[in-house]
Amino acid sequence: MIPILNVEENICLPLALDGREIDIERLDELIKVLGLEDRRKHLPNELSGGQQQRTSIGRSMITNPTIILADEPTGNLDSKSSEEIVNLLKKSNKDYKQTIIMITHNMEIAKAADRIIKIEDGKIVSQNVR
Repeated sequence: MIPILNVEENICLPLALDGREIDIERLDELIKVLGLEDRRKHLPNELSGGQQQRTSIGRSMITNPTIILADEPTGNLDSKSSEEIVNLLKKSNKDYKQTIIMITHNMEIAKAADRIIKIEDGKIVSQNVR
């Protein structure tokens, strides 16, 4: 996150960098889904780790991408915040039809996925589809 930008500005950064207009309705919906309605004008240092992570996820979702790459999205979070992030990614997949590719070492987090590909030493060692 950019330390001098508030939650709203951090989420909208990709649009600004691309010279695209901000869809206020989309932004409001996303901030609500992220559970950041009361934090939208706060700077990153005024947020919890989970709130910062949700803001980062919002930034990845604001452009409505087809695919979201999430590298250890719950890495430094407590169990409650981790669960919130996983639920948010699942909601993104279901409601917005986005494909989520998540890399994690946490098998409990991985179990939330529809498909798990386990890689060891650069080789696929197992695949599970639910």
